[in-house]
Amino acid sequence: MDITASNPAARTNRRAATGELSRGFGSRERYGYLFLAPWFIGFFGLSVGPMIWSFYLSFTNFDLLTDPKWVGASNYIRMFTTDPKFMTSMRVTLFFVVLSVPLKLIAALTVALLLNRGMKGLPIYRALFYLPSLLGASVAIAILWRQIFAGNGLVNKFLALFGIAGPSWISNPSYSLWTLIILSVWQFGSPMIIFLAGLRQIPADVYEAASLDGAGRWRQFIKITLPLLSPVVFFNAIIQTIEAFKNFTPAFIISGGTGNPINSTLFYTLYLYQEAFGFFRMGYASALAWVLLALVAIFTAFAFLTAKYWVHYD
Repeated sequence: MDITASNPAARTNRRAATGELSRGFGSRERYGYLFLAPWFIGFFGLSVGPMIWSFYLSFTNFDLLTDPKWVGASNYIRMFTTDPKFMTSMRVTLFFVVLSVPLKLIAALTVALLLNRGMKGLPIYRALFYLPSLLGASVAIAILWRQIFAGNGLVNKFLALFGIAGPSWISNPSYSLWTLIILSVWQFGSPMIIFLAGLRQIPADVYEAASLDGAGRWRQFIKITLPLLSPVVFFNAIIQTIEAFKNFTPAFIISGGTGNPINSTLFYTLYLYQEAFGFFRMGYASALAWVLLALVAIFTAFAFLTAKYWVHYD
């Protein structure tokens, strides 16, 4: 039997206590939203809002000086039908992604395997190998890279010691893109750290059991290391692919913002930059940006769809 049913004072006290709890919860909730307010302002003001505005601009002609003029799908039609530089930039970018990402992951995994052997001074080596990932995308490193691969750069001076006359790697369309691929592979420190963390999670007794069964190092790597490390490989592949599609600074600095020689270093992001801030075709640049987003989304979706055939989480 509820004693408050026949006790008005008890009912009053219960309502007062419930009101205090409600007011207290509401107050805490308001404080929570207050602390979250900077994030909400940044998310909607600097991310969602500009994305919606960019999507609208992709269907307009806009030059920053006059009001946007609605043109429908003309920007997208032009992109896929009458713009040769779009196809060139797409080809250069895909070539860069397909080559640089696997080579970077191979270099990162190789160094991680070497560091995982328990060598002395591991923190020092780990920091030294990670350093290029921090500096590689900077303007200073891009300028240095341009000097290294110039006609009279360090690479050609080294080759001259053996009587080899090297070309001007930067200004030769046959080699210019390869210099950027080498620069990207040199920045293997970030995936290397993640690979090393994954290798440390593989139990040592698994390798001991395989050794007792007569499995050599190569067979252990194929049958044990790669399957157990496949989630880490998958994660690194996704992250590095997205970063490769976004690559901009080295191509801009090394080519002087032109994508030369003969558009051999015209990355998609560099072409987008030229359209937006070189020719002030903001509407067309917005359309290019959304196509890039769709391209990255397609690659990512394909990776997730195929992951079930080679990524093992057990």
